[in-house]
Amino acid sequence: MPQALHNYRLVIFAVLAAIVVFSLSAFVVSEEEQAVVIRTGEPVGVANTTTTKRGAGLYFRIPIIESVRKIEKRLLDLEMTDEEVLSNDQQRLLVNAYARFRIVDPVRMVERAGTTEGVRNALAPILNSVLRQELGRRTFQAMLTAERGSALANVRANLDRQAAQYGAEVIDVQIMRTDLPDAPLQSAFRRMESDREREARTIRAAGSRDARIIRAEADADAARTYAESFGKDAEFYDFYRAMQSYDATFASDSGSESSIILSPDNEYMRQFRGRR
Repeated sequence: MPQALHNYRLVIFAVLAAIVVFSLSAFVVSEEEQAVVIRTGEPVGVANTTTTKRGAGLYFRIPIIESVRKIEKRLLDLEMTDEEVLSNDQQRLLVNAYARFRIVDPVRMVERAGTTEGVRNALAPILNSVLRQELGRRTFQAMLTAERGSALANVRANLDRQAAQYGAEVIDVQIMRTDLPDAPLQSAFRRMESDREREARTIRAAGSRDARIIRAEADADAARTYAESFGKDAEFYDFYRAMQSYDATFASDSGSESSIILSPDNEYMRQFRGRR
């Protein structure tokens, strides 16, 4: 009986030991990640990479001796925010850009950068440098045209060549925004506004001058016409001027209560009475 109990305990111990060993040695790699097995600081195996036949699933390692480093297989982002870049036409630009990359050689990544964050830290100054070089060859206006696509293609190619040493592949580089800094931008707006106001004042002055000339010429033509017409009939001219005077004198103004008292024989009313 004691021997059977001893054997039973040995079986339980063996099962528990097997479970512990299994839990320490087994690891699962999902579809969205790849893994590198590291032994004494050196990569000795990979899982679910583009170069291995076996994909995601259950893998094993030697407990304690080997460790596993899992790496994103999906696209990763690298952002560059509000970096000041000098264009070819000496414009200081604020550039917001980003790059998308993925790890295609996890062993090299572990050896050169350690982690994906290490890759980001290594690529950030490179992205900054190649963007400065490429945009420095072009004017600000050029970056608002189709030439922008050619510039970004060159940036992607240069960044990809540098990223290869860290086991990464650059898929895309895009510029989210290219603006003038606030102070120069406001200065440019004010300068444009002043130019437009000056142009408007010039146009208004020219229009006012032309209007005065046209009005003076029209008044001169009217006076000449009146003089020619009235010179042919002095009595009609006298009658016309009297009618104009009557109209100005007896016109009723709104709210006016003034009165004019004249005798019937007043000389002023001569034309009104029909006397000549």
